[in-house]
Amino acid sequence: MSVPGSRQPSPLPPASLRGAVDLSAFKARATAAPPQHAPRPAGAGTPGETPAATAPEAGPGAATVPVEVDEANFPELVQLSSQAPVVVALWAQYSPESQRVRDELGADVAAYGGRLAYATADIEAFPQLAQALGVQAVPTVIAFLKGQPIPLFQGAAAPAQTRQLFDELLRVAEANGVTGTVDGAPAPPPSEPPLPPLHQEAFDALERGDLGAADAALTKALAENPADHEAKAALAQVHLMVRTQGLGQEEADRAREAAAQSPDELDPQLVVADLDAAGGHVEDAFARLVGFIGRNFGPEREAARVRLLELFEVVGPTDPRVSSARQQLARALF
Repeated sequence: MSVPGSRQPSPLPPASLRGAVDLSAFKARATAAPPQHAPRPAGAGTPGETPAATAPEAGPGAATVPVEVDEANFPELVQLSSQAPVVVALWAQYSPESQRVRDELGADVAAYGGRLAYATADIEAFPQLAQALGVQAVPTVIAFLKGQPIPLFQGAAAPAQTRQLFDELLRVAEANGVTGTVDGAPAPPPSEPPLPPLHQEAFDALERGDLGAADAALTKALAENPADHEAKAALAQVHLMVRTQGLGQEEADRAREAAAQSPDELDPQLVVADLDAAGGHVEDAFARLVGFIGRNFGPEREAARVRLLELFEVVGPTDPRVSSARQQLARALF
């Protein structure tokens, strides 16, 4: 076998469980009982156990100590791949590049907190594996999932490419019901991505009840990015909270009475629409403002339309009640 002439990774066939290499003949040899004098590799347990060395004990970024694959422990790794994907780096003594890739992958795998297992295979010591997998050069990195091999890459890969491949491997694993970790525990749920700084600032302000600071942060976020739909929706919610926060029961009752007595007076209709939206009666709020818009013209009509659109943002543009109200608004306007 030869070392690739270029340090750029060579693409292998697309990762697909349907296109897996047939290892049945090799597995038959590998699953045969090993000779009694055959030494157990470091970190390998008894058949059926998770090889202990595959579980990263250090924090993210620390290298994982791999299991060195041989005929004795290969069946265990195949079995482990039904619990968590097993990444295998094939290397050789004659290839310094393959040894470097082998060592660097330990840290990459460890960053996944046990959701991936890691093993290495010296193709000179274990040529049957390379032959069965059709490996033509080292380094070559292959994953096993539910006993099936999935080619990842040949040659050296940039860290970003490695992460992308591992992320995709975990997505394929999840789609096939493999959601554990190397220690047998269920995989933790994926962490939420961090909020943008101004969004986080607004969230923190809301947590401490500072609506003014939340308004300022979200307004700044929209000024920097007018297409920030999340900030726009959050700002609409903050505005609704500001408008309804100080209204006591007596004030709310007076507003409802005024709205009933003067259906074409704008301010009571806006207050009651806000109260209905804040109380979860969004269809009533929408109907009130659409009705006002249909009966009135001029600046007051426009003010009611702007408030209605803001309430649409509060409820969410994909809500079916918003879709229905938009149709009613179009009829009222035209």
